[in-house]
Amino acid sequence: MNITAAEVNKLRTMTGAGMMDCKKALVEANGDFELAIDNLRKKGQKVAANRSDKDAKEGFVVAKSTTDQKKGVLIVVNCETDFVAKTADFIDFSNKALDLAIEKNPATIEELKSLHFNGGSQTVNDKIIELMGKIGEKIDISHYEKINSEKVVAYNHPGNKLATIVGFNKNSETMEQAAKQVAMQVAAMCPVAVDKDGVDVKTIEREIDIGKELARQEGKPEEMLEKIAMGRLQKFYKESTLLNQEFISDNKKTVGQYLKETDSGLTVTDFKRISLN
Repeated sequence: MNITAAEVNKLRTMTGAGMMDCKKALVEANGDFELAIDNLRKKGQKVAANRSDKDAKEGFVVAKSTTDQKKGVLIVVNCETDFVAKTADFIDFSNKALDLAIEKNPATIEELKSLHFNGGSQTVNDKIIELMGKIGEKIDISHYEKINSEKVVAYNHPGNKLATIVGFNKNSETMEQAAKQVAMQVAAMCPVAVDKDGVDVKTIEREIDIGKELARQEGKPEEMLEKIAMGRLQKFYKESTLLNQEFISDNKKTVGQYLKETDSGLTVTDFKRISLN
């Protein structure tokens, strides 16, 4: 299979692995990026891939919660260049599309695009087409996420390339700072699920498979591979599920412990995170 330089560079950007290692992994995986990442990991390479990130290019990522904080919305409006992503017209459209999504609560991106934009006769899709003609680049809304909970906090990282919304099971004044801290934790640490029960079966099977292969390469007895892999799976849960991660502001406690210390019974119900980086 012919692997292009662009594909190799994409995998290198995703993982931080060397160019030749990335090319070999892609060849072995017949161009499948997920399998190529697994191949790199099986060979003991520490990769920087954040599996829960959505694939996107240039654009503007923005999140917001409603006044009562019962709902949060996150959207991504894409364009071709970073220059356009920073223009006033593009940013204004992105923010107004977000406000419309919050107000009308569409079920899908397609439904959002069909809504009338800013109280006028144009739909959101009409406005996208108008902007494309004015700016000269392809523009689209690629992601639309929402959460409903007792309290939803939004975090927009400076530069609007990364945003999160996090839902909590309680809403009180005492938890305001804690909620913001956890929204920033999601942005910084890219968890794959709220808790280990939320990790999908495919991911669990992948981690066990990789754990076995690494143990095999380390010369461990075949009968011990399953046990060793399960131990590594527990480490994965600790590093990659939000409530079990070390809290970035105090690594002596987990995020779950921090929340319970803030307000007994306080926990996260759901989160969404999108990054263009």
